[in-house]
Amino acid sequence: MTAPAAAPLTLRLGTRRSALATTQSTWVADLLRARGHVVELVEIVTEGDTSTASLSSIGGTGVFAAALRRALLAGEVDLAVHSLKDLPTTPEPGLVIAAVPVREDPRDVLVSSGHRTLGELGDGAVVGTGSPRRVAQLAALGLGLSFKDIRGNVDTRIGLVRDGALDGVVLARAGLARLGRLADVAEAIDPLQMLPAPGQGALAVECRSDDETTRAALAVLDDPDTRACVTAERAVLAALEAGCSAPVGALAEIVEGEDGIELSLRAFVGAVDGSFDLRRSLVGGVDDAEALGRRLAAVLLEDGGDLLRGPEERPPAAPPMPSGDGPASRVPEAPPPEPAEATGADPLAALDRSTDRIPEHDSTERAL
Repeated sequence: MTAPAAAPLTLRLGTRRSALATTQSTWVADLLRARGHVVELVEIVTEGDTSTASLSSIGGTGVFAAALRRALLAGEVDLAVHSLKDLPTTPEPGLVIAAVPVREDPRDVLVSSGHRTLGELGDGAVVGTGSPRRVAQLAALGLGLSFKDIRGNVDTRIGLVRDGALDGVVLARAGLARLGRLADVAEAIDPLQMLPAPGQGALAVECRSDDETTRAALAVLDDPDTRACVTAERAVLAALEAGCSAPVGALAEIVEGEDGIELSLRAFVGAVDGSFDLRRSLVGGVDDAEALGRRLAAVLLEDGGDLLRGPEERPPAAPPMPSGDGPASRVPEAPPPEPAEATGADPLAALDRSTDRIPEHDSTERAL
């Protein structure tokens, strides 16, 4: 017997005020309106929207979710829509992700002057991104690129390319697709070159865990395949956060395996200067997504990811050799000049550039 449809609700949906956030929230609101609910968008200003500092210095992408979550817990709104990659992996007491709708294409893309691809940019080209994950994987490609830490909305970032301040910027394809800006894309970057952030391209619809009526209304928006994929990806990130502080990429996909439908999971951990590039993969059951992610994280840590610890976890650096011609006494080359209007420090400048390298190969195993 089919369960009766939920009675129409009047819902207040909290959203950041950026064009992308509003577009994403409106998409979810329209899905709910199509089911008879009345939805009002309520703008919430977050620190990530008002600060011009680098994300890492103000608490990472979690700053975008914090204000929305406070509004939810205070009862100012009934639900909030987040870019899932911006949500911390630690659950928020009192809240629940009631729906993960069907995912957009999770790949990263390049927007560049002259519509050039990564391979066509040339040695010394300056690429802007606020993501250490992207810098780490681009640096590992060995294309001779330079990087600039940038902030701002999609128009601001693309404007840096159009104004000649940067040769290119790397953005999430999903955001450009939702904004109708795919014509600006010069290249969609293959995940073999750059794995996306865990959860990239997916949305999280969050509400209070004790609000059973709203939870029921949102549950119909949930896509089980998308939820399984992002659960595995975020499990990798959650497990690695306990063992290293390096940039992490992950991508899970539903595939046809030897024994039926399976979950294929790939992950990356590396150093931002490209000196360390570790990629591994596992295949397992769709219903085993979280455990699969934890197992893959354990493989990464066992194979060398634990070497990428935060500065507070590292042993003291050895003093430089007194010799006047050894590697430790060489004067580093001056960094490239800052492009006009591109703000933020060189993301490679403050890193401990270890010479330890792990063999750069990928291994795929079947999770048991």
